[in-house]
Amino acid sequence: MKHIGKNIRQLRHKNGWSQSQVAQRLNISIPAFSKIETGLTDINITRLHQIATLFEVPITSILLKDGENPQSANLEELGNLKTKLKKTEEDIIQLQKKLIDLYEEVR
Repeated sequence: MKHIGKNIRQLRHKNGWSQSQVAQRLNISIPAFSKIETGLTDINITRLHQIATLFEVPITSILLKDGENPQSANLEELGNLKTKLKKTEEDIIQLQKKLIDLYEEVR
């Protein structure tokens, strides 16, 4: 959880805001915000959403550890799913052809 606090701290520094300014915008105490930044307290999804909105970033950018790239992790899975989809589409086309042939035989 410390990486989440570190990411929030980096966002705060990037914007040039003090802990006091961010705490005020989040409507929480300075010590409460400090505990979030230092990772001493767990952050709930509502607060996480509020922080992401404040800094105008996606929640995932706050949750990811340094060097993590969710897109690269999902590229392989996406490729596999595309392959399966193509195979399924080919199967459907074959079944449609069989159905047409059977219909022609019945007529």
